[in-house]
Amino acid sequence: MAVEMGPSADQRAEALAERLFLDSIATLETAAVHLGHRLGLYESLATQGPATSAGLAGRTGTDERYVREWLEQQAMTGVLEVDDHEAHEAERVFSLPEGHERVLVDRDSPLYLAPLARASVGALRPIDLLVEAFRTGAGVPFPEYGADTREGLAHLNRATFVNGLGATWLPALPDIHARLSADEPARVADIACGEGWSSITIARHYPNATVDGFDLDQASIEAARRNVAEAGLADRVRHFVQDASDPSLSGTYDLVTIFEAVHDMARPVDALRNARRLLAPGGVLFVADERVAARFEPTNDPTERFQYGWSVTHCLPASREDEHSAATGTVMRAHTMVAYGREAGFRAVDEVPIEHDFWRFYRLTP
Repeated sequence: MAVEMGPSADQRAEALAERLFLDSIATLETAAVHLGHRLGLYESLATQGPATSAGLAGRTGTDERYVREWLEQQAMTGVLEVDDHEAHEAERVFSLPEGHERVLVDRDSPLYLAPLARASVGALRPIDLLVEAFRTGAGVPFPEYGADTREGLAHLNRATFVNGLGATWLPALPDIHARLSADEPARVADIACGEGWSSITIARHYPNATVDGFDLDQASIEAARRNVAEAGLADRVRHFVQDASDPSLSGTYDLVTIFEAVHDMARPVDALRNARRLLAPGGVLFVADERVAARFEPTNDPTERFQYGWSVTHCLPASREDEHSAATGTVMRAHTMVAYGREAGFRAVDEVPIEHDFWRFYRLTP
């Protein structure tokens, strides 16, 4: 009887070496997408049309030689197209293929992922601090990740909120949807609101609701206030610098939301307990957090790999700045969320059946 042999040590080594080589290419290409997004190169190609390197540099206020190298790199990867690659380098015209603008430029598209490249680059910004944190057990303060991480994640989540929050997520809570839609103004507390796009989206979908957003990051709140002013919603949406776990958090709200943040919180149970205390009779806490497997199983699943990558480089170290941190990490499994909710005093922690590739939704009832 033949015995099936697994790969040899040499074969495993060669496969891993090839994988790390390809991963390095992907890392560098992600950095190039970040440059195109941050410098407005994609936006210019989308709105002003194809260009030579000199033309694009002139339109965006950038250096022609750098732009030329970037354009050739982008064409090599297939992100951009070039009309005649054999033309003189100064005469080559580059363009954005049809459909790519939805991924790279269109802020309302559910496929808008250019900000993810920016956030990913930002996650590596404090790498020396992260190395030291591994040695000491300390955390890496969130501000050390800089504007790229903060704004990248905010812009990425903005598209998620625009396409889901008012259209399908809140209507999946019929009683809350009815309360927010009523003539009598409802009050919403948006905890860990970041740059305020969730607050803005709620206010736009429910014209009679008022929204108070809270976040402990000063820069995020300053950006949220600017975004609210630009949206013309300052009469109904306010934002405050506030730690969600601080017992001084006060108010009475028909709905409290926490989107993609419980796993980031140093003291999640305290934050959930405060959220419960804020609820008016009949109110609920609505949470969205990572959709990960029920248990750890090293299956090479792309979603699990993605979440663990963020956990190692950003979410876990940022949460450990507090010496009393629960150290949850990005990979917060459903049973952990349920345990946190029960410990915070909620009578029920129920999963809401909303389809989403990366987030799982919970209704917490006091």
